Amino acid sequence: MQESELINKLLEGKKKAFNAFYIFYQPRLLKFVMQKIADRKDAEEIVHDVLLDALDSLPFFRKESKLFSWICSIARHNIADFYRRKKIKKIVFSRFPFLKNLVTEALSPEFALEKKELQDRFYRTLKELPEGFGQILRLKYIDRLTVQEIADRFNTSYKAAESKLFRARIAFQKGFVQNNRDSQENRPPFDFTHLS
Repeated sequence: MQESELINKLLEGKKKAFNAFYIFYQPRLLKFVMQKIADRKDAEEIVHDVLLDALDSLPFFRKESKLFSWICSIARHNIADFYRRKKIKKIVFSRFPFLKNLVTEALSPEFALEKKELQDRFYRTLKELPEGFGQILRLKYIDRLTVQEIADRFNTSYKAAESKLFRARIAFQKGFVQNNRDSQENRPPFDFTHLS
């Protein structure tokens, strides 16, 4: 499949195009990112985020360069953000250790209701996912299994497990956004009368 044909099929939302996109670009992108990020887990997370960002931004791709070059430019921004966040955390928490406690307190009982709503939305989205996507996301993010451990559990190849995980993330992202819309629409309007 040629690059322009792949782009058109991705824009049309063809499932096979997403698989082809992932299988073709993920290994090259991982190699690119690992030249700048030593930790493989961090590199894999960045690669998945970059591929999702690329898919989200694909309608804005002007074809002034090769698709992979464009994806690498997105990766450079994500890598810079990764190091920026890491540096900020290190500086802030080393100079102001009380902020670590403040962050912990921000998740205390005052924020429990909002946290509970997010958790409910998270688990509802996970439960509604098709094709075993919920199961593979649970294994990766709740049970903290590596992609290889997931592949072993499903008796499949590393690439197949990685591809399914990628598709599951996309499905989760769409479902989570939809569940947020649904919960906003079903929430009763705030009653201001008791404030007067």
